[in-house]
Amino acid sequence: MSTEPNSPAAEPAADPTSPPEDAVPQTPEGLMQAATQRLAALEVERDEMKDRWMRAEAEMANVRARAKRDVDETRQFAVQKFARDVAEAAENLRRGLDSIPAHGPGEPEIIAKLREGFEGIERSFVALLDRNGIAATDPTGAIFDPNLHQAMAEQETADHPPGTVIQAWSLAWTLNNRLLRPAMVVVSKAPVTEFGA
Repeated sequence: MSTEPNSPAAEPAADPTSPPEDAVPQTPEGLMQAATQRLAALEVERDEMKDRWMRAEAEMANVRARAKRDVDETRQFAVQKFARDVAEAAENLRRGLDSIPAHGPGEPEIIAKLREGFEGIERSFVALLDRNGIAATDPTGAIFDPNLHQAMAEQETADHPPGTVIQAWSLAWTLNNRLLRPAMVVVSKAPVTEFGA
């Protein structure tokens, strides 16, 4: 025999036919009450699971939408550096065309053909850029917008309202409506008036 007071052999065996101490009496009302409580607990658990499932579904939908947006932006703007360089090449082509003397009487035929050829190349090049979402905007006459324009100088003038772009040194270039290069501009300012003059 064991001398330990809490040994398993010392405990009396539980009667399998006796109900547990916390069990509800086996009356119809008691069974109904137990079933109602169990049903209410299961409904609460079901509602919690449904709420968690709906939140997880909403989170997954947000993740999918965010991933799609990121992929679309990456695809749309992956060529941004290249587009910026191409925009510079287009401006250089325009500068080259502007350096050719204007058509005049007695102009050699070779100069006229050269100008026409370069103008055709420029039209084709600008159309190619446009098809790929690269656009140039001449800001001359527009209100200065720091999101699109870089002010290189201010000029006093009474001919234009203050804050108007009166000259563009370069165009504003965008790729799918996102700024590639700001336009370098001269902005008007109100002339200084001298009092007592």
